[in-house]
Amino acid sequence: MGFGIRAATPADAAGIAGVWTAAMPQLVRTAKAVEAQLRTSTSRVVLIAVEDDAVVGYGNIYLPTPGDEAPRVRITVQVPPEHRGRGIGSALADQICAAAADAGAHKLLVVVADEDASKEFAIRRGFVIGRRMTHAQAELSAVPEAPPVPDDLRLVDYADVDPHRLWEAYAAVADGDPSGLSHSPAYDEWLAMDWADPDLRQDLSAALLAGDQVVSFVTTTADPERGVIWSNLTGTIPAYRGRGLAKVVKAAALTRSREAGFHLAFTGNDAGNAPMLAVNEWLGYRPTAAAWTAEKVL
Repeated sequence: MGFGIRAATPADAAGIAGVWTAAMPQLVRTAKAVEAQLRTSTSRVVLIAVEDDAVVGYGNIYLPTPGDEAPRVRITVQVPPEHRGRGIGSALADQICAAAADAGAHKLLVVVADEDASKEFAIRRGFVIGRRMTHAQAELSAVPEAPPVPDDLRLVDYADVDPHRLWEAYAAVADGDPSGLSHSPAYDEWLAMDWADPDLRQDLSAALLAGDQVVSFVTTTADPERGVIWSNLTGTIPAYRGRGLAKVVKAAALTRSREAGFHLAFTGNDAGNAPMLAVNEWLGYRPTAAAWTAEKVL
């Protein structure tokens, strides 16, 4: 029996999580979080490839904001290694690209693995390979002691953060991501998708506050079953950069994660983001894999 492509439903969450684990094991994306996203998101289109009731491929579109002119739209296509070479990725890519064009996209952005076959797959479909990404892991048992908190700031976890203030900090740093992958949605969407993400660990996420303003932060998602965490986004607002604050918050978050029983930390960065790469190296992260961004003009 062959595979078919259809829209995903919350009932497909476990299968989708399995695709992510097989295709990108460094990410934290549990079935519970996938189900919540499918129930609440209004800014994505999610398609899956199904064979004999098993999910064998995944694709999604981050829909452009209404009114955007010539929007660049991020898409994703993932197929587990054991199901590649059967046309599943091609079928998903064709439908995802067509749906993105129908949604008004003028340019597509995708991440492809650092493998010849993956890059050639993208190039054959008109994508131009762009920036290199790095994936790295750190043994939490070896994380160094966090630097002292500056006297004019206060270190807290997310339970003590006003979510609107955190969203403001997200918006202030997202455009500075050289990869173009960081996304700053409207507050209501962010609240429903990011703040309410079941994989988010508020107790393992850290922020530095000046009064009630978030000036530096790191968001941690976690998979207790695997004992791993993912640093989803680390950032310092422009007015507070150059003070080593990212090192303070990230070291604090990793230390808390170790104390909570986790053993491995994963993260990803644009290969040209020298300041963040230096912080990660100091923390003990070592590269394990790579990927590339690729773009296509429609």
